[in-house]
Amino acid sequence: MAPRRVAVIGAGASGLCALKCCLDEGLEPTCFERSKDIGGLWRFEEHPEDGRASIYRSVIINTSKEMMCFSDFPIPEDFPNYMHNSKIMEYFRMYAQHFDLLRHIRFRTSVCRVSKRPDFASSGQWEVVTESEGKQEAAIFDAVLVCSGHHTNAHLPLSSFPGLEKFEGCYLHSRDYKSPQPFFGKRVVVVGIGNSGIDIAVELSHTAKQVFLSTRRGSWVLYRVADNGYPFDFSYLSRFMQLIHNLVPTSILNFFMEWKLNARFDHTLYGLKPKHGVLDQHPTVNDDLPNRIISGRVRVKPNIQEFTETSAIFEDANSGYWGYFSSETPSARKQLLLSTRDRPMQSRTQFTSSRKVQAIVKRKRVCSAGELNPEFIPRYYSSESQYCSEQTPTAWPQRLLSTQERGGGRTGELPTRWEGEDLREQ
Repeated sequence: MAPRRVAVIGAGASGLCALKCCLDEGLEPTCFERSKDIGGLWRFEEHPEDGRASIYRSVIINTSKEMMCFSDFPIPEDFPNYMHNSKIMEYFRMYAQHFDLLRHIRFRTSVCRVSKRPDFASSGQWEVVTESEGKQEAAIFDAVLVCSGHHTNAHLPLSSFPGLEKFEGCYLHSRDYKSPQPFFGKRVVVVGIGNSGIDIAVELSHTAKQVFLSTRRGSWVLYRVADNGYPFDFSYLSRFMQLIHNLVPTSILNFFMEWKLNARFDHTLYGLKPKHGVLDQHPTVNDDLPNRIISGRVRVKPNIQEFTETSAIFEDANSGYWGYFSSETPSARKQLLLSTRDRPMQSRTQFTSSRKVQAIVKRKRVCSAGELNPEFIPRYYSSESQYCSEQTPTAWPQRLLSTQERGGGRTGELPTRWEGEDLREQ
């Protein structure tokens, strides 16, 4: 019997792992990558291609190497616990070379359309249309894994900022931010308090004249370095802590975590305390923000009410001069940097053994459970699969779902069943 063919869309962290796991299960995978190289989001480029996720030069991952490495390929001991994006790329290249993955990847190939074949009810097959060098090609696959990520399209809600169209300065999304040099000596507003927003505000505070960090709801700020100098996630993500998580109500866990974070710095005093609990939303991680706030280099402000030609008026404008982002001279060039809060997908686990499940949308955030999805799915598709039958729905995704729900709301991504309309361009 010929091996089942699997299309893997994207050669980032998820795509590489899915590709390797397909090979482990005796499947015949082909990975389509629209850019010239692997790495996805983590490959820094000064001028990235259109439609590709992008990062700034100084990005350091918020997950320690002990918690983010692939289970069958440990990160080298001499790599730092929290890796710069260049080190992450080095690790991905080592992984791809070790498992000989590159020969299964078609670079500079975009997926234009994924649709069910007319005989899908009996064959369960998909037609995948790709484009490379201006030529389109169609191929038939037994399964499709979409590993294209969720940071490709910039979210720039211009309608949320009245008057921005008449603002004489310039504004940009964090996707277009690369380094602090262009902002030297300028007054800058960073809108948004997700991980990118805080990182950029802290970095700019070393070169800009003044940085304002505008937040609508505030955020709990976690830190990479925990007690005794150990990585935070390494210290608090364990089987024992998961047992506590399962036994203790989330409200009590929130109270303890908030007490722990406020012991480092009072979030109310620093203008950052949100209404939600620590475990109710995706965390924001930064070790340097309180130091930059207490030194006055970063000033925390509420939401922007409106823009004028030369100013940004915050909702606390009656507090005086610092309620405005303004310049001494109208002709001075002002900078506005917009950043969106990290928005975890709100997806459901819907996984049975019917043919309808043979397109799996897997947009991966590197986390402790992230590798389970690309490892499980190829096993499900392989002919030797012992995980489920036509009569018995798979229990593994339901266990993962219940674990994620107990973990507090909107963190992490789960496999999603795709039904109905075709999978269109990524």
